[in-house]
Amino acid sequence: MYNKIMVIGNLGRDPEMRYTAQGIPVTTFSLATSRPFTDGNGERQSETTWFNIITWRQLAENCNQYLQKGRRAFVEGRLQVRNWEANDGRKGTSVEIVADVVRFLDRAERESSESIQLDETQLFSDTPSSADDLPF
Repeated sequence: MYNKIMVIGNLGRDPEMRYTAQGIPVTTFSLATSRPFTDGNGERQSETTWFNIITWRQLAENCNQYLQKGRRAFVEGRLQVRNWEANDGRKGTSVEIVADVVRFLDRAERESSESIQLDETQLFSDTPSSADDLPF
């Protein structure tokens, strides 16, 4: 079995970071993708699909720091389906992308000319850079 999805789109809201009870950072944001097409009448149309994105650990911290509403990003990860129940008893289902890789496609506007030196693996990926970074 293989579960992989790749999308490029614009953030629909600023990322929101929180921490699990174990202190692990998790950041969520929404990403909008658009698909232009011609309908049966020959008119140009556009279809927008929204994706909820979840990032963990160092990738979550980087996304929270460097992304913001309106920025373009490439996201690679796996689809996850969650079933949930609201306080009023309503049941629902959420489909989300758990990101392994996030590439920032827009340059962040810097208030200073200071350059930031980051290891690309740590900036864009949830892959630990050493055995000490493993959560288990």
